[in-house]
Amino acid sequence: MAKAKTAYVCADCGASFNKWQGQCSECGAWNTLGEFVIEPASAAPKARMAGYAGAVDPPKITSLKSLSQDAEVRVSTGIGELDRVLGGGLVEGSVVLVGGDPGIGKSTLLLQALASMGQRLPALYVTGEESLAQVAGRATRLGLPLDNLHALSETGVERILDLVSKSRPRLIVADSIQTLWSEQLTAAPGSVSQVRESAARLVRFAKETGTSVFLVGHVTKEGGIAGPRVLEHMVDAVLYFEGESGSRFRILRAFKNRFGAVNELGVFAMSDKGLREVPNPSAIFLSGSGTPTPGSVVMVTREGTRPLLVEVQALVDQSPLSNPRRVTLGLEQNRLAMLLAVLHRHGGVGVFDQDVFVNVVGGIRVQETAADLPVLLSVLSSLRDRPLQDKTIAFGEVGLSGEIRPVPNGEERLKEAATHGFRRAIVPKANAPRGGRVGEMEVIGVERLSDAIEQM
Repeated sequence: MAKAKTAYVCADCGASFNKWQGQCSECGAWNTLGEFVIEPASAAPKARMAGYAGAVDPPKITSLKSLSQDAEVRVSTGIGELDRVLGGGLVEGSVVLVGGDPGIGKSTLLLQALASMGQRLPALYVTGEESLAQVAGRATRLGLPLDNLHALSETGVERILDLVSKSRPRLIVADSIQTLWSEQLTAAPGSVSQVRESAARLVRFAKETGTSVFLVGHVTKEGGIAGPRVLEHMVDAVLYFEGESGSRFRILRAFKNRFGAVNELGVFAMSDKGLREVPNPSAIFLSGSGTPTPGSVVMVTREGTRPLLVEVQALVDQSPLSNPRRVTLGLEQNRLAMLLAVLHRHGGVGVFDQDVFVNVVGGIRVQETAADLPVLLSVLSSLRDRPLQDKTIAFGEVGLSGEIRPVPNGEERLKEAATHGFRRAIVPKANAPRGGRVGEMEVIGVERLSDAIEQM
């Protein structure tokens, strides 16, 4: 078989060159050229691989109205939180990229899912970083059944595809994509070109055969998945594992999902038997203190399709610096500065000579505007050293003119708070029910920031 032609493409601007050079002459970036395979048009597959179900006819233009509107066929992974993040289960022929820090539980979770799904459909665990004995040892420690677990220790993507074409698994886990390499490229495994080419071959195989593929990806020091950015565009879903180094809780978040909601959360707890699901994640994000404390406010945020109760804490202290600090963990720092300006202008409370520290308990990141009102109430509570009334929650967006704007799914948020025993809620007036109550919980609707301060 003749060696495929290659070109060198800049990762920043996309310019193509016939040979490698240190600097891209188009954009001026250094060390951004990577080797890529140039495939002739005749090499494109004309139909699905022989032996697999679902062979298709040659491509033709089709009206979307004539297509079947049936939902995608999903297979449960046997792990409820993983199914939730995937949008209800694993779709046939989908490619899912799972990233996260080393040791956070990526391989453990996928091995548990593989053991559960292996009882219903043939599956294969391809390891490029560990030996088969290490994989078997981990499965034994986790107490997983070994009867339906099949593994392969190989890094050559051509040999992997040749073996799976004969064994015909319906699910493949590649751990990790950075260890795979193609013999058509001379670059070292883990390079940009090898990662892209290996992923492209696995994605093509998945779409042609209907095989579902999980790709495990390393992360860089900045927290992004190592390799070219195009890798995240090639796959159907991108999942990230998050978690504090000293905490046993892990959060699996969907940043991209073609078959479900993005920003969906799955919460797990690490134990000696692997990752186990947390059925009530709101409980772990709330403080265990039985008495109200100054600077602490509980809010209802919404991640994907799930409302979550999280605790927002603020600490306001006299600053010895000429420029007081504004530090946030789990929130956007620039938005905190804007909210403090609104508090001064429309609430009559200035903290320009105070250090302000805001933290979302549990390591969760809140990316919606419903946290505006709880943040301001927690800052004011800490400044005055007066706690809010017991069993009180709040949510709402604060505008620059001091108005309290409604947020989506307000009724669902209030029902979630009432389920957890909260008796009082400070929310935008547009989100408050007509009767002023949800079950046993009193709901107070406010229109202006000054109204919310009075309700404290």
